[in-house]
Amino acid sequence: MNRYVPAAMGVLAVTALILIGIFGSRFVIYLTSRVMILSIFAMGYNVLFGRTGLLSFGHAAFYAAGGYGLGLFSLHVHPHPLVCILVGVLCAGLLAALIGFFCVRHTEIYFAMLTLAFGMMVFSLIWNMRSVTGGDDGLVGIMRAPISLGLVRIPIIKPQYYYFLILALLALTVFLIYRIQHSPFGLVLAGIRENEKRVAFAGVSLNNYRLGAFVISGTFAGLAGALGALLESHIDPFSAHWGHSAAPILVTLIGGLQTFAGPMVGSAVFIVLREVIERFTHNWMLWLGIILLVIIMGFRGGIVGMLSGRRK
Repeated sequence: MNRYVPAAMGVLAVTALILIGIFGSRFVIYLTSRVMILSIFAMGYNVLFGRTGLLSFGHAAFYAAGGYGLGLFSLHVHPHPLVCILVGVLCAGLLAALIGFFCVRHTEIYFAMLTLAFGMMVFSLIWNMRSVTGGDDGLVGIMRAPISLGLVRIPIIKPQYYYFLILALLALTVFLIYRIQHSPFGLVLAGIRENEKRVAFAGVSLNNYRLGAFVISGTFAGLAGALGALLESHIDPFSAHWGHSAAPILVTLIGGLQTFAGPMVGSAVFIVLREVIERFTHNWMLWLGIILLVIIMGFRGGIVGMLSGRRK
């Protein structure tokens, strides 16, 4: 019966998300939208971190690339949301391919420091290219134009409609990442994490597979950035700061590093905890840090890993 538990939990989660979209208040819908966007960011990141074993401190650069790509296209070319999201995703994917080409030649701390350096370069460029990016003010006035599908127009300016667009893209993300992780490509990535020398001895190009994982991960980060920019109608340089790269790392550790649902569970725990603590104290960062430390240290293998009996 245990094999049916994940499927049952998935059905319950989807049902709950649909009910929130239908009956939830404006604030609950907004908060859940943030959880789903962070889940997309973290699930994509987990392809690189949890599956391949590469720790990146520069993934906020790809999040920002998705947001700025969407924002610039929307403000200066065409505001169609689906086209803008696609442009943001492509911008992030291309940037990930460029940065990844140089980073995947190294591993461990050297890889982490290289991604940090490239991430801060992107942050600096966004900050200083004021004529293009708006500098420290960022891009403002990114509007959620209606989605035109022939005779149908979906007004995603309404929170409920945009919520279901995010939910649909989260479902697509879950499906794609599940297929990637259970494909021969995903199995090779897991092999690289466990024993890269043995995989290399089998004739596999480690750099090519690492680059593939890096680009996939950066592309999903760009999708999250594009959705985040549309949600807030704004994108700023701090979305590319290395501190923002810590978010997917943290929620992945909270939920479970080598679990499929861990990033989603960690995203919900992180955002809800932060929102609750901020309402009771100005020192919310201190208390949030203490609580998250207890969760990470107490739940070895993350929340999902502990509940499933996986301790890593």
